[in-house]
Amino acid sequence: MAGATQLPGRTFREAVGDRTVDATLIVLAAAVGLITVVDQVNDPAPVSAWVRYADWVTGALGYLALWWRRRFPVVLGVVLAVASSFSETVAPAAIVALFTVAVHRSIRATVVVCTISLAALGTYQLQWPETTAPPLTVFIIIVLGHLATVAWGLSVRSRRALVASLRERAAAAEVEALLRAEHAAREAREALAREMHDVLGHRLSLLSVHAGALTYSRDAPAEDRARAAEVVRENAHRALQDLREVIGVLRAPVGELPLPGVVDVLELIDEARQAGTPVELRDEAGVTTDDRILPATPGRTLYRLVQEALTNVRKHAPGTPVVVRITGRPGDHVTAEVVNARPAGPRSRPDGSGAGLRGLGERARLVGGQLDHGPTESGGWRVRLRLPWPS
Repeated sequence: MAGATQLPGRTFREAVGDRTVDATLIVLAAAVGLITVVDQVNDPAPVSAWVRYADWVTGALGYLALWWRRRFPVVLGVVLAVASSFSETVAPAAIVALFTVAVHRSIRATVVVCTISLAALGTYQLQWPETTAPPLTVFIIIVLGHLATVAWGLSVRSRRALVASLRERAAAAEVEALLRAEHAAREAREALAREMHDVLGHRLSLLSVHAGALTYSRDAPAEDRARAAEVVRENAHRALQDLREVIGVLRAPVGELPLPGVVDVLELIDEARQAGTPVELRDEAGVTTDDRILPATPGRTLYRLVQEALTNVRKHAPGTPVVVRITGRPGDHVTAEVVNARPAGPRSRPDGSGAGLRGLGERARLVGGQLDHGPTESGGWRVRLRLPWPS
C-alpha cells in the first residue's frame, strides 16, 4: 500500500520480539474485554441472551484476528471498527488495530480507520447508552482515547523510521569508508608503481648500457673490462638501494624518507655522461645550485622529469646529445625541457607501455603543472614540463 512504512529486513531476534509484542497486546486486549464481559453479566439492563453471546463471540474472534495485525492492518482495523458498532467486547481489539494502522500505514489510512471507529462507537452508544455518565462525557472520553492511540502509534512509527534511517546511514557510511579505503590503497599502489618505474627504470637502463659495453668489448684490456665490471657492480648496488628506498615508502612515516630533490639532477647528468650520453645542462633559473630555491614537490617532479627523459634517451636514442634546459622565476612558473638530437642510425623501438610519461603527466597534474612531449623539427624528441613556482 502507498504510504506504508518501508523497514529493512527483520532479523530472527527482531521477529521474535515482534511476536512477543503481538502476544502481549492480545493478552492485554483480552483482559480488558474480560472486564467488559464481567460488567455485562452484572448489568441489570434487559438484553437478549443471543445479543450477549454474539457480542462475546465477536470479541473472541477479534482478539484472535489480532495475530495477523501486521499483515493486514487496514483491513483488520476497518473490520474490527465496524464490529464495535454492535459489540462492546471487541472494542479493545479495535483500538489495538487502530494503533497498528498508525504505526505501519500512512496518516491518511490512519484518519480513515479512526473516523470509522469513532462512528462505530458512537453508533453503539446510541443503541446502548452508558448509564453511569452523561453521553457528552462518554463521547469526549472516546475521542480522547482515539487521539491518544493515534498519537502513540505515530510516535512509534517516527521512532522506527528514525532507526531505519540511522541504519541506512550507518550502512552507507560503511560502504563509503570502504570505497575511500580502496581508493586510497589504489592511489598508494599507483604512487609506488610510479616511484619504482622512475627509480628502477633509470638505474637499470644505466646497468644495461654498461653491461652491453662489457659484452661487446671482450678484446679490451683486462683493466678496462675490470673497470666496466666495477661500474656494473656499482650500478647494481645502487639499484638495490633505490629499491629499498622505494619499499621504504610503505614503512616509513610521511616526511622521513630521503626523497630526491632538484639539486640531484646534477647526479643524474653525471651518471648519464658516464654511460656515454653527452648531456648539456642549462640552468638559467639556478635551481640546481640550492634545494631551497624551489619548493620540494615541484623540485622532486622536475627531478623525475629529467630522470625519465634520460632513461628514454638511453633506450630509444642511445648516444645522442641531450640538452636539459631549466628556466623560470619565483612567483611565476618553472619550466624544464629535455631535448635530444636526432639519432645517427635507425631509432630503436623497444617494447614499452608509456607508463613513464603517463606517470609524469599524473605528477604534473597533482601539482598544477602541465607536461608536453613530441618530436622536434630536426627529428629529435622533446619533453617539456611547466610547473607553478610559488614566490
